[in-house]
Amino acid sequence: MDTMTENDYLIAWGLYAFAALGCLLVWMRMTRFMWRWLREPLRLLMAVLLFSPTIVDPVKEKVAPALAIVALDVLFKVGNNVWRAASDLLMYAMIAFGLYLIVVLIRLPIERAAKARKERAAAAKAAAAAEPDDEPPFGVAGDDRYGRPPVPSNPQRSRIEPRL
Repeated sequence: MDTMTENDYLIAWGLYAFAALGCLLVWMRMTRFMWRWLREPLRLLMAVLLFSPTIVDPVKEKVAPALAIVALDVLFKVGNNVWRAASDLLMYAMIAFGLYLIVVLIRLPIERAAKARKERAAAAKAAAAAEPDDEPPFGVAGDDRYGRPPVPSNPQRSRIEPRL
């Protein structure tokens, strides 16, 4: 039997999605040290490569991962779906990068405003720290909290014991 049932088809897609998600997580771990403006497009490119489908059989409306179709057709020279799969990959990549560019253009002014706000807060905090305090925080009550003058230090009278 050379055809897949609907159940086999769904199981194969489920296994592929699980494996592709694992590969994407490994790729995210591998690219975490990079500069942000390089890391994000590389992660997006990997997601497009792993998760973009292409039509294999137009009659049965069966799809398969475009990267797998390109790799198998080029490696084993068995089909004529290479150009269709490559064009699907390019189309999905252009759509994804266009959406990413829109997100970046929205995010950029927000980040600049947040950075300026943090700099203003740091400058205000530094100015407040540089300003000397003329008065103690609880007034000029002395060392005692009830306003009595402090007792002068006398080395002969260092400790007072109660009588029993």
